[in-house]
Amino acid sequence: MGAAMRYVVVAVVSAAVALAASHFARGFMPMQHGSELHQLMHERLDLSAQQNQEIDRLEAEFANTRRTLDERLRASNADLARAIESEHQIGPKVTGAVDASHMAMGELQKATLAHVFAMRAVLKPDQQAIFDREIARALTSPDRPSPDRR
Repeated sequence: MGAAMRYVVVAVVSAAVALAASHFARGFMPMQHGSELHQLMHERLDLSAQQNQEIDRLEAEFANTRRTLDERLRASNADLARAIESEHQIGPKVTGAVDASHMAMGELQKATLAHVFAMRAVLKPDQQAIFDREIARALTSPDRPSPDRR
């Protein structure tokens, strides 16, 4: 295999790994933050003005955290691409980069769950019941993309 072809293969494999890692991380997020969860919070739970203010504050804080963790995940995927390009097999660099990528995905998942629980704490018990049902539905829905299903 020529050098140019090898670079094409590495680029394709790296892109596939990055896409798979991103899909994997999203597959474990309770709803896609900013869409379904935002709609639930602001349109279906009849929040008070004070609750809205607190939820908005939590969402702004999480947006910053999410950006930082997304950057870390992208950086770990870039490290993985370099490791694949360097080793061309599952060697110590690739294995270490995969582990680092999994750590970044785990940090993002944990931060997302902490955010979900922080928002839940703002709700009244009747709102929490609706919230809990919707989170459970989103995590168990057969229509929900999973890391195994494309």
